[in-house]
Amino acid sequence: MKAYNENRELVAIICNQCGRVMTVQDDMVKEGVFSAACTWGYFSEKDGEIHSLDLCEECYDEFIKQFKIPVTVTAQTEMV
Repeated sequence: MKAYNENRELVAIICNQCGRVMTVQDDMVKEGVFSAACTWGYFSEKDGEIHSLDLCEECYDEFIKQFKIPVTVTAQTEMV
């Protein structure tokens, strides 16, 4: 969950799983965070809803351990 101040500047990211507050400095996250958003469509029971979440790296690792098919990991060759 992202938290913003009155100027719409990012002030905190809170892990939706464990509740840990991740380090944010100068509008930049200083650690690994997994962010996802899904806009549910017509054939879903959640049609018209947008769900978003943020996970710290530890909770992400625990989350993907539950998958029957592992996530696809590709090496990033150019860092920006």
